Amino acid sequence: MVAAASVVVAVGTATGMLTALGDDGGGTDEARPQVTRSPRLQSPPVVPSPSPSAKPSASASPSASASAKKASPGPSRKTAPETRPRTTPAATRLYRHPESQVLSWVRAHPDDPRRDVIRSRIADHPAAVWFADHTPSTITSRVRAVTSGGAAEGRVPVVVPYAIPDRDCGGHSEGGAPDLDAYDDWIDLFAAGLGSGEVVVVLEPDSVSQAECLPERERADRFASLARAGRVLKEANPRARVYYDAGHSGWHAPAKQAGWLRQAGAASAASSDGVFSNVSNFHATADEVAYDRAVLDALGGPSSLGAVIDTSRNGNGAPPDGQWCDPAGRKIGRTPTLSTGLGRIDAYLWVKLPGESDGCKGEPGTFTPSYAYDLAR
Repeated sequence: MVAAASVVVAVGTATGMLTALGDDGGGTDEARPQVTRSPRLQSPPVVPSPSPSAKPSASASPSASASAKKASPGPSRKTAPETRPRTTPAATRLYRHPESQVLSWVRAHPDDPRRDVIRSRIADHPAAVWFADHTPSTITSRVRAVTSGGAAEGRVPVVVPYAIPDRDCGGHSEGGAPDLDAYDDWIDLFAAGLGSGEVVVVLEPDSVSQAECLPERERADRFASLARAGRVLKEANPRARVYYDAGHSGWHAPAKQAGWLRQAGAASAASSDGVFSNVSNFHATADEVAYDRAVLDALGGPSSLGAVIDTSRNGNGAPPDGQWCDPAGRKIGRTPTLSTGLGRIDAYLWVKLPGESDGCKGEPGTFTPSYAYDLAR
């Protein structure tokens, strides 16, 4: 069985920029809606065993070798008995940013017979807002536009910094900051826009899971920069909840992933609130719950660390044939919420906006109504 690669397809520009996109609910002073994608897929080894890895991650974006990459169903795991959910902040409602590709489509197509299904099942729900362009001059104001919008409604926005150098290992979502010094400066500016309200930060999809493509020294430097990023974000806004990349249940074994996450700062309360998984992928929620708990157990750190799961397209689980690019028969998953009722599972989120193509049913990262309709009906 082949493990799934992660793919975050960043869109908008040639370098793949996803700037501001939201769903719960550039340029200048506001976040521009862009395509949410996940980094590309790598061709992975076999299903993870206790310590080997089974590659790619949970985002879904085509890569240079997309034809060789597949998202596998991932190993079936027994879900651990439920424990009492950890205490979460009072606000449980997620913020739907008023600008996104799906909302633009809904507004522009009042007579399309698919509109009501797409509006009610996708556009009316909250989704993450991605910032995938390295634009130091505007990043603070664009992040602030999202976080202040959420604060004004008493809701919690989800933001995705996605500008790590060598992003997506040269795949379809390649791009990011020119080097780690520039990235560190960009994160400082990003953090300055977080405000003082609650906000969930999904920090750099695939940045940990896909790090094996880097030489050992560069990997260590990336992890050090990610650890710094978490500290900077939480120092700027103590109410920010920062989650690190854990890939997904069909990729690396929990112990291996936890080892990398520890180097990246995910075990420290000063920089982390836990991990995220399944970004832009299709693995069943039950498998992700079991996997994330196994990663957290291996990671160590404070008992307060939890996990968030991307449920945007996992309603039918991963396709049996391992396809990752807009596979047929998939459905939207659980509604985004900050109240899952499960121990150590802090949220179900829509990080990848349903209906944005991986590159097979439409241009990578663009909203494709036929695909959205198939997912939603």
